[in-house]
Amino acid sequence: MQVRLDGHSLTIPELEAIASRAIEITVDPAALALVDERHAGLREARARGAVYGANTGVGANRHEQAGDPDGHALRLLQSHCAGAGPEEDDRTARAVMAVRLNQILAGGSGVSRRVAEALAAALRAGAVPALHRWGAIGTADLSPLAELTLTLAGARPWRSGDAPAVELDATDALPMISSSALTVATSALAVSEVHRHLRASTIIAALSFLALRGNPEAYDPAVHAARAHPHQIAVAETLHTLVTGASPALRLQDPFGLRVVPQVTAPALHAAENLTAAVTAEINAAVENPLVTADGIHHHGQFHTATLASGLDAVRGALLPVMSLSAARLSLLMRPDMTGLRPFLADGPPGSSGLMITEYLVQDLLAEMRGTVQPTASGTLSISLGLEEHASFATQGARSLRTMTQLTPTLLAAELVAAVRALSLAPERLTTGTLRTAYDLATASLSPDLTDRPLDGDLTHAAALLPRLATLL
Repeated sequence: MQVRLDGHSLTIPELEAIASRAIEITVDPAALALVDERHAGLREARARGAVYGANTGVGANRHEQAGDPDGHALRLLQSHCAGAGPEEDDRTARAVMAVRLNQILAGGSGVSRRVAEALAAALRAGAVPALHRWGAIGTADLSPLAELTLTLAGARPWRSGDAPAVELDATDALPMISSSALTVATSALAVSEVHRHLRASTIIAALSFLALRGNPEAYDPAVHAARAHPHQIAVAETLHTLVTGASPALRLQDPFGLRVVPQVTAPALHAAENLTAAVTAEINAAVENPLVTADGIHHHGQFHTATLASGLDAVRGALLPVMSLSAARLSLLMRPDMTGLRPFLADGPPGSSGLMITEYLVQDLLAEMRGTVQPTASGTLSISLGLEEHASFATQGARSLRTMTQLTPTLLAAELVAAVRALSLAPERLTTGTLRTAYDLATASLSPDLTDRPLDGDLTHAAALLPRLATLL
């Protein structure tokens, strides 16, 4: 399978596939021709007068004419290569390369064709650069992209794999690093996980509903038609369909963990949908400063990622309540008055602890998540001699969302293990259809031993099931 990069149509699922080496890339010849045209335009403008970063300093040095113009590009890259913090994993690094290549193909950077072709060749060869995480604030990932560019030029080694070095043009340096490709790639991979986790969480919530013999009135379409928030009707209809045929309800009204799943899941889906649109726009955007168009050179602030930052903040804020609701259902599954089973779903001698410890685990995870929800777009700064007095901090928002998506699988796994255990102890509560399929998938991976024993294996296997559960919706 192949995906053609043209600067305009790359999707997040395609980017994921490239990052995972599940798909090969080709490059649209028309896009490469546009790269050639815009590179020539940048060189012509540089020959005529001052062009930011091409023959001037950058930041507060913008009015200084570059000394030694031929060596200016290399000095700019070296001076912006801080190389601090942990290295990004291979999947993220490949996603960065693909994002940056696709943005270049959008035709606004002025980067030379040979750099674009070198990026494509490195992706095909499986070469991975060492990209350090720290040094960006949501106005371009200058330091890691300087690392990438120096690696392409042969000035730094590839972390794994190899690719031929490319000779940089004197105008290639700033256009190559004038992008938030690492922030965008991190956001893209994270929001994909969010979508999967939300679908899986809906399946798991429905399994808990069966185990707790919930009241399906809360999911009745007539209820949700009365207040049509985005996605709420769809979530309610999904749950209503999933639990059709469930055991008779035990309660007139259920606790919130069951009753408000549509109301809590809907805003997370809405936020994830909006973030997906924002990330997709960034993947296919020409945002370099200066921007090279058919009309000439434009100096601007298009590199500011305010829309991305606000979208990241919104998703984190909306995802946390979904996870806290999962924790609430886990607590319900521990209670004999709610399940009709033994405390903590124990199945051993009196005094057995069962799944007691899982509540501690999920509360630890929730506490960690709360630290990631602080809005990053509220930050302020003044740098570069006061010239740059605002930033989006989308970079920090993307990292925080990634952290949330790394914690989420274990939290949802705890609820899944508990719901499946309750249903195995009371199999008459199971229904046919999708939830039976989900239950069978889980029981095939989890140990049938319900006596007190280490639970780490079950939690690991349950977390690994989430992508498969997500495909059931």
